[in-house]
Amino acid sequence: MKAMIFAAGLGTRLRPLTNDRPKALVEVGGISLLEINIRRMIHFGVREIIINTHHFAEKIEEFIQSKNNFGIRIELSHEVQKPLETGGGLKKAAWFFDDGKPFFVCNADILSNIDLAKLHAAHVASGVLATYAVQQRDTSRYMLHDSGMRLCGWMNTKTKAVKISRLAAEMSMCSFSCFHVIDPAIFETVPDTDYFSMIDWYLQIANSHPVMGYRHDNDLWCDVGKPETLAEAGEVVTVLLDEIGRQDSENSFILS
Repeated sequence: MKAMIFAAGLGTRLRPLTNDRPKALVEVGGISLLEINIRRMIHFGVREIIINTHHFAEKIEEFIQSKNNFGIRIELSHEVQKPLETGGGLKKAAWFFDDGKPFFVCNADILSNIDLAKLHAAHVASGVLATYAVQQRDTSRYMLHDSGMRLCGWMNTKTKAVKISRLAAEMSMCSFSCFHVIDPAIFETVPDTDYFSMIDWYLQIANSHPVMGYRHDNDLWCDVGKPETLAEAGEVVTVLLDEIGRQDSENSFILS
């Protein structure tokens, strides 16, 4: 199975930790965010990963090489001028997903014990182009869904901005968790522009191509976007390492 990990962000909110490294290589409990997410992907059967890079891209390349690619195929998609955002980053990496099978996508700076096997199973059962994880969690930005969890729109409660793709009699609000399973057929709907987010892409196609939210309300979730979230992230990492097994040598993992 294949996956993409978004790691091109500038990490401005994590300064000074990102003054000399990309956000993806910020460590929690002595392990980088990128390594934690790679190891979780491997745990769930992923054997081919593409990672987009921009800020301190050479350090991500050096890190991957130092780990002997974690024993799997890892490619890098370098975004030279500036980060292409999540949607633009996936568009640039479309060549990698050439086997016709659904693939995982996640952000390097998001930690969660979400069961990716269940997310994948829900996606396959639904037959939609994309399935993304959501929770009942306090935030300022929400995905809007109908009673069947099909995407209807998006809203920002601070700015009062609302984007509606399709109307429904009732719409529920859930927080986006930044984990996806996507069918490569989605590339047939890709926007013409190079800079756009996954959410904007989903909203653009949601009226004609069903896109679904997947609830995982009881799972741990942490956005490691600010120095003050590192303590919370440490608690999540402890749980994740217990789940996926600790490293028993420099480049060998115990996978449960």
